Amino acid sequence: MPNTTQAPQETEVQGGASKRVRADEKRLINCNKLDVNQLMPLKYKWAWEHYINGCANHWMPTEVPMGKDIELWKSGNLSKDEKFMIMRNLGFFSTAESLVANNIVLAIYKHVTNPEARQYLLRQSFEEAIHTHTFHYIVESLTLDQGEVFNMYNEINSIHNKDNFEMKLTEEIMRDDFTTDTPEGAQKFLENLIGFYIIMEGIFFYSGFAMILSFHRQNKMTGIGEQFQYILRDETIHLNFGIDLINGIKEENPHLWTPTFKEHIISQIKHAVELEVQYATDCLPQGILGLSAPMFREYTQYIADRRLERIGLKPQYHSKNPFPWMSETIDLGKEKNFFETRVTEYQSASNLTWN
Repeated sequence: MPNTTQAPQETEVQGGASKRVRADEKRLINCNKLDVNQLMPLKYKWAWEHYINGCANHWMPTEVPMGKDIELWKSGNLSKDEKFMIMRNLGFFSTAESLVANNIVLAIYKHVTNPEARQYLLRQSFEEAIHTHTFHYIVESLTLDQGEVFNMYNEINSIHNKDNFEMKLTEEIMRDDFTTDTPEGAQKFLENLIGFYIIMEGIFFYSGFAMILSFHRQNKMTGIGEQFQYILRDETIHLNFGIDLINGIKEENPHLWTPTFKEHIISQIKHAVELEVQYATDCLPQGILGLSAPMFREYTQYIADRRLERIGLKPQYHSKNPFPWMSETIDLGKEKNFFETRVTEYQSASNLTWN
């Protein structure tokens, strides 16, 4: 008998050609008329480059051996003040990374209408999960009190005040009726981006980096130090992406960047500096490892000026950097290849054996 089955004919969706996205039509926010699922053609190549760089930096905390840290922690060779500073840092970072992740998933992603920027946000949210995993791994390795570390943001004022500052920036954006279609809404969204990328990741995190890496420079707690180096490497890209996103929104929406709004942002950053100084003072009731609370005031002010400059605002403090070695650590071009120390080998899918 003849085969009566006919292959289905391909048909073109009527008007399909008119739905193709052009790069010049893309916008970072308020571009809901376009299909956000269409990644190509790229307009914001910087967003895609940040995504590729983030993927190249992939790591997992369990790749880092913690044996020497466990031995030192239990040996009695760390002072009470040294342990106190480490605990305060673990207490801050353990929940701060979750706050950043929640803000990406619940607040930022919804209102960024560009697919290549969204692609990076997906990568960043995964990295925030890895960072939270890191603090779980450290706490578990050192057999610390999990409840004490992960609940410090509710129990320690200097940590609570920083986290509360950030959570307030997320509240309005998470409302069902929030929109960036109005100038007021778009400014509130821009304030959120500055609050999380410039303040949280660009200022609040850096005192903790300096404290923990001070141990690492003296060959103490090297496992934690190596993991903080990985996190710092990730955070450098997070910060640069955030700055590009903020400046891109400013360029496309110059009416948002009013003198009043700029003064508000400067005021917010100044307030954040004081919160960070309070936190550093809490972590360092006495000087250790060549560090002191006044040095962290100077360092926080120095960092804040650099962040202000990157978004087109004038420096406010003109302080010097008391930790010049941190500049080299932050400069990825001068960093060692941390990933040479990996203890885990990855296999491509073609090499895996499936049961």
